[in-house]
Amino acid sequence: MSLINKMLQDLDARGGQPGSAAVSPEIRPVLAPERSFPWLRVALLGGLAVVLGASGYMAWRIQQTTAVEVPVGPAPVSAPAPAPAPVQAQAVLAEAAPVAPAPAPKPEPVADVPAPEQAEPPPSVKPEARKVEKAVKQEAPAPKRAAAKPEPVKAPLKAATPAKPAVKAAAPAASGRVETTAQRAENAYRRGLASLEDGRVTEAIGHLQNALRAEPRHEAARQTLVSLLIEAKRPEEAMRQLGAALALDPRQPAMAMLLARLQLERGSPGIDTLMRTLPYAAGNGEYHAFLAGALQREQRHREAVEHYTAALRTAPQNGVWWMGLGISLQAEKRNAEAADAYQKAQASGTLSAELQGFVDRKLKQLAR
Repeated sequence: MSLINKMLQDLDARGGQPGSAAVSPEIRPVLAPERSFPWLRVALLGGLAVVLGASGYMAWRIQQTTAVEVPVGPAPVSAPAPAPAPVQAQAVLAEAAPVAPAPAPKPEPVADVPAPEQAEPPPSVKPEARKVEKAVKQEAPAPKRAAAKPEPVKAPLKAATPAKPAVKAAAPAASGRVETTAQRAENAYRRGLASLEDGRVTEAIGHLQNALRAEPRHEAARQTLVSLLIEAKRPEEAMRQLGAALALDPRQPAMAMLLARLQLERGSPGIDTLMRTLPYAAGNGEYHAFLAGALQREQRHREAVEHYTAALRTAPQNGVWWMGLGISLQAEKRNAEAADAYQKAQASGTLSAELQGFVDRKLKQLAR
């Protein structure tokens, strides 16, 4: 955008009202020797200012109808825009016009006009005349610059705009929360419990499986899932879950006993499962008694006697275990010890009526 166009736009923004802000800081009064008021020079300058103002106004009107709108960006402007000096000149000449004589028929250049020194110009006109002379000299080459084509200033911004999406995409990554595997497993486990409370068993099983995929050692999720699978009559899946749990950590006697029970129901002895966890079941009477029963079913009575004895050391009043010990002792032809075991089972008072009758028959059999 040319300097004249910039100046005209500033004038249009102020509504054409001249004032102290219209004078550029570069325009300063030039001290000249005292002389009489130059009536002829003022008249010539006034005419020249009128012509320049009219031509500038016409050029602005033409440009307003034909110019292409140029987007304005934040790029710096190389040269400062000068203040509208012709407007100030018009205002000054308007005040001095009533006292100026008619222009001479043959005007001569301003430089050749003699400056008489007979009278001192009025104080109110002298500073304004000097401003007019300075403004005309500085504005004289302005019409030549009016033809300059406006330069676009938004080009640098187009190259910088693609960087904005990258910042927006990076913001969630910087401020987003990363969920750990333990947290993901816990959240899935809680969702499974919520679904189970609402009666959605299939959905609860899915959430619990997700929890175990995130954290296979989540014991609570594993136990709940196995329980739901057993209730849903899906023993094969339950056995796979129990086997995976014992493969990760064999120090889980309860898991081993449950898996062995399911294996016994499916026709497998389950003894291998129990033997792998046996080192971690020391002092667990229930575990030893369960293993003794599994061994007894496989006719491994000698081993069964050992584990029943270990179980009874933890619970001497358990009549069922005394009965089981008597059965294995009788199978090993240790009748006296078997009879003693049956008697202790009968004296425990913990047997059901059916088991009490079974023990009575065994005692009569050994008494013959």
